[in-house]
Amino acid sequence: MQSWVLWLIVAAVLGSAELLTATFDLLLLAIAALAAAGTAALGLGIGFQVLAFAITAAAMVTLVRPVARRHLTGHPKLRTGVAALIGREAVVLAACDRDAGRVRIGGEEWSARSYDPDLQIPAGTRVDVFAIEGATALVHPQEEPWPN
Repeated sequence: MQSWVLWLIVAAVLGSAELLTATFDLLLLAIAALAAAGTAALGLGIGFQVLAFAITAAAMVTLVRPVARRHLTGHPKLRTGVAALIGREAVVLAACDRDAGRVRIGGEEWSARSYDPDLQIPAGTRVDVFAIEGATALVHPQEEPWPN
């Protein structure tokens, strides 16, 4: 049996094992085995075939694997629902204190409380949304209020 056929068998076995494990690592080694099969098909000796396998495997593991892992395990950057409101700017419609208040976030009116329980935020103040508790926004002024 010719050596390029053996390398193709190794690549097929590694590819099949990748389907079972889904680790992505065995796929990279299968590609390295294909490179070795190509080297064997060119008629180069076993030393060159092993060298082609080793160089391709090292390149795939050090260069391709980190990029692929980052893309496969990356978390979506899009925040939705109430999580998307945190950090947004709002305008106080009715004074906010530790118990009650109203703010406009985007185009929606929300019940609100001051994030700092000792702080009273007057109507018209621009605030940042620090958190959402239930249907109530916890807000804090963008600029520190002057002491009375």
